[in-house]
Amino acid sequence: MKPLLFALEGSAPMTRRLAESMQAECGALFSKSFPDGETYLRFDTPVAGRIVLLVCSLDRPDQKFLRLVFAAATAKELGAKRVILVAPYLAYMRQDNRFQPGEAVSSIYFSQCLGRWFDGLVTVDPHLHRYHDLSEVYDIPNRVLHAADTIAAWIADHVPGGLIIGPDSESEQWVKAVAQSAGVPFTVLKKVRHGDRDVDVSAPEVEAWQDRVPILVDDIISTARTMIETVGHLKKAGLPSPICIGVHAIFADDAFIALHEAGARHIITCDTIRHPTNEIVVAPLIAAGCDDLIAELSRCPDERA
Repeated sequence: MKPLLFALEGSAPMTRRLAESMQAECGALFSKSFPDGETYLRFDTPVAGRIVLLVCSLDRPDQKFLRLVFAAATAKELGAKRVILVAPYLAYMRQDNRFQPGEAVSSIYFSQCLGRWFDGLVTVDPHLHRYHDLSEVYDIPNRVLHAADTIAAWIADHVPGGLIIGPDSESEQWVKAVAQSAGVPFTVLKKVRHGDRDVDVSAPEVEAWQDRVPILVDDIISTARTMIETVGHLKKAGLPSPICIGVHAIFADDAFIALHEAGARHIITCDTIRHPTNEIVVAPLIAAGCDDLIAELSRCPDERA
């Protein structure tokens, strides 16, 4: 039988695109909040014996978490063969250590909660930071997908005369890979320190790139401070206003407006989180990851892979 996909809050467009790419079926899931704030949830499409994919991008996760867990638990109780979480954006990855006494290491606790109810996980470019692999924190089978080639294809199609900019030396490896895939040049901003409070940030060989459209690329645009600062550095270096591309469009508070007012020519994101800036579609990438994970789980005779 074909996989059965259910959309949770804000994920209906992605779910439809995934179902089309996977040649799968979209199921009906009804949910509402009672006057006291508690959640009511009901599967209107039978799930018994089916591989169920719950699609839920986990930006603003606290308001989504209980509904997601209730859906997973209900699907299991109703006889779903497997329950897989498709989280294009995966939350609670930053707090991966105890930096101050008494702090919660929330990345571990969140993974344990999800692992209790899901048989597998598919996500895009999680913020691993100190983790080298998602399996260090999630003990369920998973697929970590990377949007770099999809972003590079978009750049090649839409900005063939672009110049990809890395904000600092730490970004060079990833920026280089995107640039090579897109077939465009790249450069990395460099800091030149003249004194304790006198630091210049410049792009090398600025004169060579005056006819190129600068493109800033980052994985998460949350407060947008990194991109805002980089836009300012590009202005000082004499380059035109850049296009800003992010994988995950969190845009906390007024981040989108602030980035626009800082001088970004155009702001574009992947559709991992629903936002007006979504122009880069990653559904085919996620669909391939889902198909691969389903194949792995299907080879496992036990309930848990």
